[in-house]
Amino acid sequence: MSRFVQAVWSGRRRTGVRDAGETMLARILGTALKPALGVPLVAAIVAAAELIVADRKYGVFTGGFGQSSAVDTGGELALFLIGFTLAHTAVALLAWKLAARLARSSGAQSAVLHFAFLYGGTSLLVLSLRYQLHSYFSDAVSFALLKQLGGGSAADALLFAKNEIMLGVGALLLFLAAWWLAAHLLRKWLGRQPALASPWPRWKTVALVWLAFAGAVIVLPRLGGDAPRGLERIVAWQGLADGMALASDFDGDGYGLAGRTIDPAPFDAGRHPLALDIPGNGIDEDGYGGDLALVPVAEPLPATPIGGAKPHLVIVVFESTRADVLGKRIDGKPVAPNLARVAAQGGALAPAYSHVGFTTASLKSLFAGSLVVPPGSPSLFRELDASGYEIGVFSGQPEDFGGISAAVGMREVADRFVDAEVLKDQRAFSFAAQGSLLVDENIVLDRFDAALGDAAAWETPQFVYLNFQTPHFPYHHDAVPHRFANPPLERGQIAEDNREALERTYWNAVAHTDAALGRLIAKLETMGVWQDTVLIVTGDHGEALFEDGFLGHGHVINDRQNATFLASNRPLGAASAPLALSDYRAIILRLLGADVPAAAPPAPFLHIGPLDEPTAIGLAHEELGVISLRLDSGEACVTRARQCADYASLAGAERAAFDALVARWGSERWAARLREELGSAAASSQRLR
Repeated sequence: MSRFVQAVWSGRRRTGVRDAGETMLARILGTALKPALGVPLVAAIVAAAELIVADRKYGVFTGGFGQSSAVDTGGELALFLIGFTLAHTAVALLAWKLAARLARSSGAQSAVLHFAFLYGGTSLLVLSLRYQLHSYFSDAVSFALLKQLGGGSAADALLFAKNEIMLGVGALLLFLAAWWLAAHLLRKWLGRQPALASPWPRWKTVALVWLAFAGAVIVLPRLGGDAPRGLERIVAWQGLADGMALASDFDGDGYGLAGRTIDPAPFDAGRHPLALDIPGNGIDEDGYGGDLALVPVAEPLPATPIGGAKPHLVIVVFESTRADVLGKRIDGKPVAPNLARVAAQGGALAPAYSHVGFTTASLKSLFAGSLVVPPGSPSLFRELDASGYEIGVFSGQPEDFGGISAAVGMREVADRFVDAEVLKDQRAFSFAAQGSLLVDENIVLDRFDAALGDAAAWETPQFVYLNFQTPHFPYHHDAVPHRFANPPLERGQIAEDNREALERTYWNAVAHTDAALGRLIAKLETMGVWQDTVLIVTGDHGEALFEDGFLGHGHVINDRQNATFLASNRPLGAASAPLALSDYRAIILRLLGADVPAAAPPAPFLHIGPLDEPTAIGLAHEELGVISLRLDSGEACVTRARQCADYASLAGAERAAFDALVARWGSERWAARLREELGSAAASSQRLR
């Protein structure tokens, strides 16, 4: 350790000529940490960093898909800068007052150092962690969404984002250590510092700035335009606005006089953007589409027995597999040749939409044939068990995760039940979150072979469900051969600037899953049961690969995240695309010979979040493609046209399409509510007996 560093650490003062570097550093620190220079310098660095990130990540000033438009006119820029300046000034003044209080016994330069960490360091830390989180999950992420991805478990939601959370914890600890060390060295190095000349700014000044900010939060969103949308990307603005919204939520309905969505009826808890719109009462409770006029929705099939000859049924789910897997080629080679063989023998349909874009609710809809699936609902598992089928579950994921098994009756009727919890000691990753347990396809097939690898077992009708997990994020594990990616990306390498390698890694995973499908088909052929088997192959949802800045599924309503495929070795009859996962049960029952009317289902309805409290709703529109409406902001997007606009500004055919979407959402909610009430009444009647 040099004499200079030793002197800095120990705080020794030399009586002779001081080292030149030591003297220069002391002068620089003494000047830079004067309040008149240090405070504006820190504030300018924070402001510049956030403006750069806001445009680079979210296109605030340059625009892009997912952003209605850009803050790019003189008037919009002026309004944006007013809000931006007020938000940062409000936070900075409060941080300076706290920093001055922390340094009241150590002087002005210590106050500037505390301000640099309290305001500058904290702002940059939050900004960088937010950017890191959004690099995987997009800015549509929220804890509620992570909880859904965690199957409804808050603990698994935290584990799902463990890497990002641990990164944040580590960064915070380093930040606090650096703060302590800097304060210690400053005291040792500069010695006694002059006290703050005055308590500026007075609390009255801070209060006036906060009052001006409160006014801006209330007024600017009401002016409309792009400036308020841009300000939503600013951490200080949105954080303070959310706090003010909570403080002004007088009726307790979750909305106040500030924030992204302003409560149109601040003293009426029955009117807000997620309110249940009561049809025919002349009141537009949710603020969209006027008073609700009910439209037809699909009613779940009752329990349907299988009679006559009972072909075997095998359902294979490819996790996170996109609709464009059909016909996908890389380097001139098909990614999924076995899937192509199945489609050629029977048929294939795409797009087939997951209603919600994540696994747990998708599988419930697939097996139960409805949008909302309470426990005990009629399902393929229950009706095939009642029809004399033996039931086998062989899954690379935990099927109790998110209540899948309980909702559709897997475990209660299964004669053979093997999932990732049973095979936990053979999981691909040591990561312990239930939703991230992943067992390789070949291990799953080994257990299938051990249980059903003898033709004698197939003398009884079999219903076998297999779930293959490798295409799930992070798209690679050690058992996956290098077919299209050499080498595949590790999780830490997954980033938008590695998109081409990421795509190869993802399709390499899908190819591995397709090879497992080929192994399964070969086994069925070897046992002589292939011709007597109805094979269904599908994904549970799609996957975005940084198109338009998004990675993963369940964050945004569009074709990449919601759309998958349906393929069968038998002709699919009158079924046609687009269709939804909730349409599968009726299709499969018809393939098995059940008497199910071939009624045309309504257009696939999509949503993010629970049906009663979604962040966004969407529809696979016949002419416009997938349309979506964010209920918190009113942003209406037509994904095929790559255009978004404010719902209130829509007119003509587009307005009619989005009003039809709102009517569909309201009608689905009413239908679900009525089914819930009927179910509760039936349960009460049963208890009374």
